[in-house]
Amino acid sequence: MPKGTPKPQADLAEAAKVLDIEIEGLRRLAQVLDTSFVKAVDILAGTKGRVVVTGMGKSGHIARKIAATLASTGTPALYVHPAEASHGDLGMITAADSVVALSNSGETPELSDIVAHTRRRDIPLIAITGRAGSALDRAADAALVLPEIREACPLELAPTTSTTMMLVLGDLIAMALLKRQGFSEEKFQALHPGGQLGRRFIKVADIMHTGAELPLIDADTKMADALVAMTAKSFGCVGITDGKGRLAGIITDGDLRRNMNRDLIARRASEVMTAKPRTIAPDDLAAFALRIMNEKKITSLFVVEDGRACGILHIHDCLRAGIA
Repeated sequence: MPKGTPKPQADLAEAAKVLDIEIEGLRRLAQVLDTSFVKAVDILAGTKGRVVVTGMGKSGHIARKIAATLASTGTPALYVHPAEASHGDLGMITAADSVVALSNSGETPELSDIVAHTRRRDIPLIAITGRAGSALDRAADAALVLPEIREACPLELAPTTSTTMMLVLGDLIAMALLKRQGFSEEKFQALHPGGQLGRRFIKVADIMHTGAELPLIDADTKMADALVAMTAKSFGCVGITDGKGRLAGIITDGDLRRNMNRDLIARRASEVMTAKPRTIAPDDLAAFALRIMNEKKITSLFVVEDGRACGILHIHDCLRAGIA
C-alpha cells in the first residue's frame, strides 16, 4: 500500500478492481455462449437419472453449489468428490445419469477415474473448463470452455474470475432446465418446505379453519342467536348463508356498531349483514390473504369455493405460520 494512503480507500480501490475484472469475465462469458451450451442443456434435460456434478478444490466447492441449485429447481442432482469416487463412490454414478465435471485447467488428475468411468459406460459427460484442447475438453460430449481472462487475484493465482464464471454457468444451466421443465411455484414450495422460502408458498387451505369451526348462520337467524354464534367461534364475525348454502354476507363487529339500537336483537341477520363480503379461494397463497387483510384492515377472511364457505382464515393463523 502506498505510503500515506488511507487503508479504507485502498481496500475500496482493490474491491472495485476485483469487481471490474470479474464483471468483465461475465461479459466475455456471455459473448462465447454458443450451441455447446444448448447441447449441454439437451443432454441434461434428457437424463433419466441424476445429474452428478464433480470437481476438485475450488472447482469442487462450485460444483457442490451447482448440484444444490439443480436439485432445488427440479433437476435431481448430487455432488460426488472425485477423490472419493476413486475409492468406491464411482458406484454412485449409474448408466442413467449424466456427469458435469469442473476443472479450470482441464487436467485435474483426480477427475481421471470419473472421466474414464463415463467413457466406459457411455455416460454423458459435460465439461466446464478454462482450457480448450485440454484432456477434459477432448473427452466431453459437450464442453463449455470459459473465455480467457485473468484471475482477479492480484497474484493471478487464486481461482476467482474462473470460479465466478463457473458458478454463473451452473446458474444458466439450472434456469434453462427449470424453464424447459415448466417448474412451478408449487413444485418449488414442495422442495423448500422449511424456512422463509417455504412460508412464502403456504396456501390458504393449509392453515384455514374448516368444518365445525366455521361461524355460519342462516339469513333468517335472529340477531340474538347471531351474537351467540359470533361469541362462540371467536373470529369476530359470522357468515350468512342463503337458502342454497352459499355465502351471502357477513356480520362483523363493525356491522354491530353501525346497527346498534334498541331493536338490534330482534332483527334478522340478513338485515344487518354486509352483502358480498371480500373472500379468498383455498388455493390462494396465505401471503396474499394476509395482504388483503392488511389493506382492508380486517382480521378474518372467509374461504369460498363454488360459492360456498369451506373455511375461514384469521390474521393470527398467518402470523403463527410465520407469514409476514
